[in-house]
Amino acid sequence: MGALALVWAGTRSVEEPAREHVGECSATGGPPAPAGIQTGPPAEGREGSDAPGLSPCNLTGWWENDLGSKMQVFNVDNDGTFSGEYYTAVSSAKKPIQPSPLIGSQHLDEDGQCTFGFTVNWKKFSDSTAVFVGECFKGDDGKEVLHTSWLLREKVDSEPDDWKATRTGCNTFTRTG
Repeated sequence: MGALALVWAGTRSVEEPAREHVGECSATGGPPAPAGIQTGPPAEGREGSDAPGLSPCNLTGWWENDLGSKMQVFNVDNDGTFSGEYYTAVSSAKKPIQPSPLIGSQHLDEDGQCTFGFTVNWKKFSDSTAVFVGECFKGDDGKEVLHTSWLLREKVDSEPDDWKATRTGCNTFTRTG
């Protein structure tokens, strides 16, 4: 997962959000949007999907987050389901990082706003699963950005350790291809 760093906790490696991003997610959906990105209601005079921030967003393609992790979203089906691969940029796991499968769904509003969610299964090198939810925006320059919040669930050895098994954070992705 992009916002992860693997750290040692006791005798096991644990995936943990990168420290500089912990606590930055807000009730409005994450860190402040970059300049030119509309995240609130449309300004007066803007109508339909021709306004910046309101044109349809296409999740298909390559995305990179603020930590350098990448994901490729394959074709989005007519019902909004999609799959892809996630390439995390950060890890201290003993096993080599490998591309991890992602599977998700998007919802296109009548005005083109796209909300989505996807799950990443780290089964190839870690005992954890992550879920992301987010929204796609287009800036005044027409560039797409994804604002996401995520939960990471790590396998723990016993129920008393359940308290430390789930982490949360946020990432911003920009289109790279």
